[in-house]
Amino acid sequence: MSKQKILAILQKNAGSFISGEAISQQLGISRAAVSKAVASLRGEGYEIRSVTNRGYCLCAAPDSLTEGEILPWLNTGHVGSNLLVFQTIDSTNNYLKREEEHLPSGTVAVANEQTGGRGRRGRTFQSPGDVGVYLSALLRPDVEPAKALNLTAYVAVAVCEGIEAATGLKPEIKWTNDIVLHGRKLCGILTEMMLESESMTLRSIVTGIGINVNQREENFPEDIRTMAGSLAMMTGEPVRRGRLTAEVINALDRMYADWLSGGADYLERYRRRCLTLGRDVQLLHPDGTVEPAFAEDVDEQFGLVVRMPDGKRRTVTSGEVSVRGLYGYV
Repeated sequence: MSKQKILAILQKNAGSFISGEAISQQLGISRAAVSKAVASLRGEGYEIRSVTNRGYCLCAAPDSLTEGEILPWLNTGHVGSNLLVFQTIDSTNNYLKREEEHLPSGTVAVANEQTGGRGRRGRTFQSPGDVGVYLSALLRPDVEPAKALNLTAYVAVAVCEGIEAATGLKPEIKWTNDIVLHGRKLCGILTEMMLESESMTLRSIVTGIGINVNQREENFPEDIRTMAGSLAMMTGEPVRRGRLTAEVINALDRMYADWLSGGADYLERYRRRCLTLGRDVQLLHPDGTVEPAFAEDVDEQFGLVVRMPDGKRRTVTSGEVSVRGLYGYV
């Protein structure tokens, strides 16, 4: 733990010297402990200069996803107030659901790699190590379950804004919660509610986010290679995952406060980013049937308002909607 806190201090002062004495006083540990932690960080690939009477200077760092890489950028009140970082885990959603009773609201679990990542409708979410960000937040809002049904749309806006803060990119949203840029899916979101079995009141919510960060096109499985994309593919250079993680958590924290207080202007922010609007779509039904339609609006409950070929309007609140020109639909 001390090593990660020392790394966070060095990251905050990256490019400048900070004395070992200042670090030891700030953390309440010995100078020897500081020196030992610095040596360990160097062994992990961190380039740290040390100069007598000046201290330590972080000059270069690997793209590790650790607490020390996230904390310098983190500025939250509730979401992220308890941060847990894993190098490998089955699923951050699964972990928070397993440990729900023992964790406070606002806990965020972050993983460098998932061995059992999941998407909507039981699909597998590819979660390879060292290239993505996979995180989940545990929330305990005092609301009726029906009110929580729109939370995923708010999360989608927050994820877009976090990515934009970290990279300058401006992702869009494919209804309801695919994060897309230049026709390629960058991120998936899976929100799960836990209810009390007898009263059916809302006990907690776990919202999970998986972001493709530094993959190259050839890193994706062949069957999704033309549909999936990464932030690095869009920026043309690697993206620091620690800062990206922190900016997404910061955006989730702001979003959650706004959601609890009534939603602010998230509906309009969602509509501005929703690439589904104004396009031909296909409604994909569970029985395999497909209906053509035209996406006109997103209503106040984040349902998709579509116009059918006969001119009648319908509001879609769940299910799959394919967008012409995206993911191979031509």
